[in-house]
Amino acid sequence: MADFLVLGAGMVGVSSALALQAEGHTVTIIDRTDAGCETSYGNAGIIQVEAAEPYALPRDLLTLFRYSLEISNDVTWRVGGALKMAPALWSYFRHSSPQKHAKISHIYSQLTGRSTADHADLIRDSKSEHLIERNGLAMLYREPEAFEKATKKAAFLDSEYGVTSRIVDGKSYRQEEPALTADPAGVVHFNQSWSCHSPGDLTKAYCDLFLSRGGRFVSGDANTLKHTVSGWQVLTNEGDLHAENVVVALGPWSPELLKRFGYKIPMIYKRGYHGHFDTQTSLTRPFLDVENGVLAAPMTKGLRVTTGAALVPMDSPIEISQLVRGAKALNEIMDLGKKVDEPQWMGTRPCMPDMLPLVGAAPNHTGLWFHFGHGHQGFTLGPTTSDLLVKAMAGESNELIDALSPMNRLNH
Repeated sequence: MADFLVLGAGMVGVSSALALQAEGHTVTIIDRTDAGCETSYGNAGIIQVEAAEPYALPRDLLTLFRYSLEISNDVTWRVGGALKMAPALWSYFRHSSPQKHAKISHIYSQLTGRSTADHADLIRDSKSEHLIERNGLAMLYREPEAFEKATKKAAFLDSEYGVTSRIVDGKSYRQEEPALTADPAGVVHFNQSWSCHSPGDLTKAYCDLFLSRGGRFVSGDANTLKHTVSGWQVLTNEGDLHAENVVVALGPWSPELLKRFGYKIPMIYKRGYHGHFDTQTSLTRPFLDVENGVLAAPMTKGLRVTTGAALVPMDSPIEISQLVRGAKALNEIMDLGKKVDEPQWMGTRPCMPDMLPLVGAAPNHTGLWFHFGHGHQGFTLGPTTSDLLVKAMAGESNELIDALSPMNRLNH
């Protein structure tokens, strides 16, 4: 058995630590804050079985035009961010071709398809059942044409990947969703997905499970990582920690750290925001207001409204126009209530241009392992890709392990 340092205490890092621990390894998690306090804290809290196809970059000119002028609330951008990400965005565009996207989705659907099963034991063992709902995710459409198109897509997802759903007309769905004050055109209810009332608390519960099983959590700065003769070293509040192996699970912060070791990781940074509202009538299940690019989900702190993607640099100031537009649109079909007074949260989804996470051995360093780049699905896929990571460490090879391997995807 080996010693491991895991850098990052989000869902991906904590899941990595649990998977390594289950194999008998000695594991220490290192983070600058507590578990589940960064991106894993503020997401929409959906374990998305329905996300069998990763989000591709639209290639039709009309949609790109709408994005460029920010007519759509799905995407906002700033010139500085777009220029910094230009090579990665161009690669993303190329990987979004129908042929390449179909091949990527063949891999991705196998990951999302097992996501709830991979979470299930951890939810049980961490005593987190009270945080979980198993009643699916609704895609709400306001325009009949968009709803009709979505029903055809849902049929394809069922036949191609086994993603099940039910199609509900707007009037009927309003009867089963008392929070709505107007009839949508229709709803596609994906019934296999689960939701969580507090993704940050679930991540922390998984970390507490790791600690109860003999794991260790130490506050430290991942940016102090050094390669030594015997392995790897990180400066922490308890002094220098050493281990034979290190797992980089820092999400969007991973590329900057790895630059020092000669790795140029292309990444698209999709920032998101959330706000909570004191809605009087709780939602039956989370729903995405598709035409307005905003998701509403019941949380312990109130109704959480989460936004689409802002293509901006990591150090850009807070700018909540998407959240404001999204909340305004939601108020047309429900009474959001008063916005909760709280610090404004933002987080960044770390998206690789080929839409697959990097999971496996670093190309040029022994004992350095990559586990990041999950895009929109770090919360969904943390346990699943952690299982693949430990299998890769054991020398196993299969279609999924090979598809996610950094060895096969980075220029080195």
